[in-house]
Amino acid sequence: MLYILRVNNLYSVAMNIVLLENVYREGLIERRDERASHILKVLKLKVSDSFKLGQINGHSGTATIERIDDEGIHYTYVKEKEKEPLYPVTLFVGQVRPICMKRILREAVMLGVEKVIVGRTDLGEKSYENAKIWSSREYRKFLIDGAMQGGSTSICDVDLITSLEELPLHLFDNLLLLDNILESTPLSKASLTGSILLAVGSERGFSSRERQFFVDHDFSVHSLGKRILRTETACAVAVSLSLAAIDAL
Repeated sequence: MLYILRVNNLYSVAMNIVLLENVYREGLIERRDERASHILKVLKLKVSDSFKLGQINGHSGTATIERIDDEGIHYTYVKEKEKEPLYPVTLFVGQVRPICMKRILREAVMLGVEKVIVGRTDLGEKSYENAKIWSSREYRKFLIDGAMQGGSTSICDVDLITSLEELPLHLFDNLLLLDNILESTPLSKASLTGSILLAVGSERGFSSRERQFFVDHDFSVHSLGKRILRTETACAVAVSLSLAAIDAL
């Protein structure tokens, strides 16, 4: 069965690969699927044309359009590559307003992080935990968006937690806190090896209590310069610098 998305603005980012829940050697993308509309109206592909196709969290290859009819796009598929591994970076970010969280999730997948952990923080807005993005699993759409933009089949796991104590700190070689209050060193100068847990606060940052938690658990404190960045900007920049620090970029 094909994975049919019914969310507006699915193609707000470029589709450098078309991702389906299941890919078959001879398959169909139904007319009502927005990806079919993208292939026909945006890419303007016709019979005999080919496009990059992949199975979510699986293999990828080339699909060739064999027939277009009222049912949809009939294709044949040749597998070329297995699933590509994600980078050993986990992003922890405090709950932020849903429109910002959508960007954070999309860009995190684009960059290839292994996991995103979203948590309740002292200064964060508690009502965000009940937003539709979580209650209806709408967040998955933005993970898929990010993977299609990045040209990869791999999407990260997402975990929701209600306190910092739930963070699996023992799993990581490097614990990094992004903060502009505590004494810090530029993240751009970090040289790291192994897995990373990167902590970024919500829109109002971390509380004094939370900062003490990070200090007590041996997080190294880093900054992104003197300017105050939006949470989604800080996440994208910090993840990029973390990847560069382990030579993943």
